[in-house]
Amino acid sequence: MIPNQWYAILESKEVKPGKPIGVTRLGEQLVLWRDSTGTVACLHDLCPHRGVALSIGALRRDCIECPFHGFQYDASGRCTLVPANGRAAEPPKALQVTTYPTREAHGLIYVWYGTPRAEYPPLPFFDTIDESFSQATFRDHWTTHYSRAIENQLDVVHLPFVHRSTIGRGNQTLVNGPASRLISQPGCDLIELWVDNAVDTGQKPLKPSEIPEPQRHALIQFAFPNLWHNWLGDNLHLFIAFAPIDDANTLLYIRQYQNMVRVPLVRDVFNFVANIGNLFIERQDKRVVITQQPKRSTWHMDEILIQGDSPIIQYRRRRQELIEQAAAST
Repeated sequence: MIPNQWYAILESKEVKPGKPIGVTRLGEQLVLWRDSTGTVACLHDLCPHRGVALSIGALRRDCIECPFHGFQYDASGRCTLVPANGRAAEPPKALQVTTYPTREAHGLIYVWYGTPRAEYPPLPFFDTIDESFSQATFRDHWTTHYSRAIENQLDVVHLPFVHRSTIGRGNQTLVNGPASRLISQPGCDLIELWVDNAVDTGQKPLKPSEIPEPQRHALIQFAFPNLWHNWLGDNLHLFIAFAPIDDANTLLYIRQYQNMVRVPLVRDVFNFVANIGNLFIERQDKRVVITQQPKRSTWHMDEILIQGDSPIIQYRRRRQELIEQAAAST
């Protein structure tokens, strides 16, 4: 994982009022719940008293209660009650659960993975998607590291092979460039990618430096650490949050955004049908990517890359830089 980043790990609707939820994300067992104001809290899912999962406990006055001995912890991870010692007793300060700063936006729950700080950077998202868009989400579990799933969405070379019956039709096997750029900005490094595949008639592919400056919006954007966006048009967008579970598992939250169809019932049917197509395409990717070895990609690894892989190289290089920057700041 890249430390000191906001990771989208759940959809907002998965954390329901009055009930804690336990999940594995970022290689950690986490428990999340909403307090009486609807604000989401996130703690390490382990009672420091006897090692029980807090997520199978109950909520009491904005605190989570351990199901074993009734110890209660607030959103800061501080123990507020040890029933065996009596309500008048001050709980031992050592009874402290690790907490994760949490924010909610865009129908997603973000947690901060890294060193706590006084001020946090903005949450990553895409400015071309606003409140005028409706969306429908489906989830899919991939048995691979989240870096592999992300790289697949930056890979333009695979399109005519993995997706020869869908978005890769036309036998456009030759890859010009591709043109891509990294934009570093506070709280969100962004890779933008333009696709220019062509039918191979014997010509040489253009180098990235030979491609004219793009005059149109990037087809693909990736916002570090784990959000991807496919700009299909002004009114139609595809979005994926790659929620890391652990080193060999990732949960993809895949959304179809659109604001062409606004009539409520018709809109919902349109979004549902669109996601059937998205699911079919996504499963074409999944079938191949989950076989990649090793499960996790790194900056230096035993792969022979080509010019068409330049966005993947760009992603790996920047990911490694961010990891090193985080290590240097501790």
